[in-house]
Amino acid sequence: MSFTERLQAPLRHRLSTRERRKMRVRARRTSRLAVIAAGAVAAGLIAVVFAKLCDLAGDAHSRLLAYSKPLALVLLPVGLAAAVWATRKFAAPAAGSGIPQIIAAAEGQGRVRANDPRVSMNTALVKIAICAFLLLCGASIGREGPTVQVAAAVVYLLGARLHGGPGRRALLIAGGAAGVAAAFNAPIAGVVFAVEELARGFDRRSNTVVILVVVVAGAASYAVAGNYAYFGELRGEMTLGSAWWSAPVLGVVCGLTGGLFSKALAGMIGPKPGWLGKWRMRRPIVFALGCGLVAMAAAIGSRGLSYGTGYAETSSLLAGHPGRGFTLAVAKWIANLAAAGSGAPGGIFSPSLTTGAGIGAAYAHLFPMVSARDAIVLGMAAFLAGVVQAPLTSAVILMEMTRDPGMVGPLMLSTLIARAVSAKVMHEPIYHTLSHTWRLYGPAAKLSPVVAPVETQIGPLDGIEPTPQAAL
Repeated sequence: MSFTERLQAPLRHRLSTRERRKMRVRARRTSRLAVIAAGAVAAGLIAVVFAKLCDLAGDAHSRLLAYSKPLALVLLPVGLAAAVWATRKFAAPAAGSGIPQIIAAAEGQGRVRANDPRVSMNTALVKIAICAFLLLCGASIGREGPTVQVAAAVVYLLGARLHGGPGRRALLIAGGAAGVAAAFNAPIAGVVFAVEELARGFDRRSNTVVILVVVVAGAASYAVAGNYAYFGELRGEMTLGSAWWSAPVLGVVCGLTGGLFSKALAGMIGPKPGWLGKWRMRRPIVFALGCGLVAMAAAIGSRGLSYGTGYAETSSLLAGHPGRGFTLAVAKWIANLAAAGSGAPGGIFSPSLTTGAGIGAAYAHLFPMVSARDAIVLGMAAFLAGVVQAPLTSAVILMEMTRDPGMVGPLMLSTLIARAVSAKVMHEPIYHTLSHTWRLYGPAAKLSPVVAPVETQIGPLDGIEPTPQAAL
């Protein structure tokens, strides 16, 4: 070997070592992406299975209702009380919609661990089972919020132990976004929901993870459930003029009623409970039974319109069939508040859409010159925006569900007005208000916020002062 070759040999060796290190880094990145993609696929598939299970439970309730109306009525309060008991016994973090738990876990990044009960698989499985049971009982709940918690738990389970991968906050946000995308078959809405509601903005790295997880979960959901519109293809032509001048009216009405709903719900299960909330904390099972009796009264008064998610009633209105809009809106408002306020697992998305559809139908009945279809769509988006105060998410969900791009402008106008009106009644969005309850809850807590005084829980996060709390 020549002198020059002897000098170049160590250099070649160093370059080879550097290349090997680069290959190892690339391999680790590829494996991390594969694990995250696998979590997204699992989240999409579980969301579809959950949706099918909820549909079967709703169909079973319809058959029970046809068999014996008195039995179906009695089952509602008994089922709510049993659901609250089972939630407190087996998985307290499964209470409520699940979105506040994800927000709290994501915002308290320093305290989030791989065994966080707010996003554990035990919590997810208990949530799935109890939500299906409540739909069998006819409770006015939705599956979309619970799907967010379940999907976040699945993605987090596979991704939380990755070394050097995306942060846990990014995984939770991505999983929650995938839940929205899979639940509504609306991937754009999933991304918007992550930005607007779960994260209130996030960094560049989280952005990539969220989009990857949403796309993969959406593809998995599409492979199983097919390409469908949530409420089917709409019939009729859009009357753009009536939509534009109906948007502000429905925005005000739905913003006010949605804000009142959120205010009442926060008083029952929020971090600063009112007299009803204090009663619920003292006697949770009895309170849930009372909520079930209220829901039963709503079912009797509406002749069964308040049962379940409200999907069938909303689809019927959108398809152009006549309906009792005002009765539907009032009954669903009461029944959904009763179910959510009881502390049982269940979401408020679908019932809120149904309530808004009823308001829109009642508005179109009062003003026959208005397009009923446009009023119903605007009412759905505006009421949802009034409840959750997420105007972009509400508008995009309706755009993707109804597949009507011509309604973009009126939808945005109605949701923005509804958000402004709702904020006058409910100063903080409902999910973020309820998330304060769960920021003091985590792996270090020996007792759940359902049964523990605040002193026995982990310390306050993000400067939030401890207050007597109760679970969702």
